[in-house]
Amino acid sequence: MKTHRVGVIMAGVTGRMGSNQHLARSIGAIRSQGGLQVSDGEVILPDPILVGRNEAKLKRLSAAHGGLPYTTDLDLALSDPTYAVYFDANTTQLRAPCVEKAIRAGKHIYCEKPTGTTTDGALRLYRMATAAGVKHGVVQDKLWLPGILKLRYLIDSGFFGRILSVRGEFGYWVFTGEHRPAQRPSWNYRKEDSGGLIIDMLCHWRYLVDNLFGKITAVSCLGVTAIDQRWDERGLPYKATADDSAYATFETDLAVVCHFNSSWCVRVRRDDLLTVQVDGTNGSAVAGLQDCVVQPDAMTPKPVWNPDVDNPIDFYGDWRPMPNTFESKNAFRAQWELFLRHLVLDEPFRWGLQEGAKGVQLAELGLESWKKRAWVDVPTLK
Repeated sequence: MKTHRVGVIMAGVTGRMGSNQHLARSIGAIRSQGGLQVSDGEVILPDPILVGRNEAKLKRLSAAHGGLPYTTDLDLALSDPTYAVYFDANTTQLRAPCVEKAIRAGKHIYCEKPTGTTTDGALRLYRMATAAGVKHGVVQDKLWLPGILKLRYLIDSGFFGRILSVRGEFGYWVFTGEHRPAQRPSWNYRKEDSGGLIIDMLCHWRYLVDNLFGKITAVSCLGVTAIDQRWDERGLPYKATADDSAYATFETDLAVVCHFNSSWCVRVRRDDLLTVQVDGTNGSAVAGLQDCVVQPDAMTPKPVWNPDVDNPIDFYGDWRPMPNTFESKNAFRAQWELFLRHLVLDEPFRWGLQEGAKGVQLAELGLESWKKRAWVDVPTLK
């Protein structure tokens, strides 16, 4: 068996997303299965080193994964030729400076989004990586969710006919931390720490819409700071200065109108934390993280507006679940595997730092739209 060992510096993995999705369910899961098999006699085996600021957390995380190497010295890790890849799951403010340092050290780059706090900053990373000749990728995990993959199949097979509109509902109630611990870190709610829902979620909606429903050409966005006081990890109150809710509408070059409500201040009464409804001339579908239900034109009921009587139609009854016709895996792991194949086998990988810059651009223009209370065009990035 031929084994391609790939050294990966994993920075910021003491956080929730980094430790759960990227280490445990992606790199750790690949390692526990003996590596990523790419042919009958060939595997790719990632060899991670954990990097962070809290040595105690790193030590516990290392022990939980069989004694992985770890360090609090990023420069030391970057100077080690054993590690060819730098992965970044740091907070948004820390990401760009660390990625720049890794590019200068000649490392291939794979990182979380947003890739910067400004479009210019995100484009700088792309240009640096291109000039340095290193390979690069940005996490765009929702493209590999089973529910979204089912939507992709419906689009490709022509199920919808002409797609008319898309409605996305995302979010859940994040506790303030006063009486129950918050599910998200406090920096998410401080603008001065690069927090905010718009910079976080519009990056997701950029790649989701661009890849499924056409390139976004214009945006209208309203942000809200619904809860202006929260309690941090030490139990101390602080002023929430960043937006915690956003209501955005996008136009695409395929004349599809996409509206996404995103909020950390909403209680869930829908099928999932994220639902995406697509309506077309020949049928509709609603996808969640895992499942997708459809209603073709022939199964669509004919309601008549009459507020004076109970509606006789069961509006859930005429939807049918799509079968699971393919094997799905953790969405983060699926993209990690594609990136590892790109590194070792030079297979195509189109979700690079340029796509990360597009996400930051949409978020920045969303903030501009909110400030101006107006539609804003989304130009093609040069």
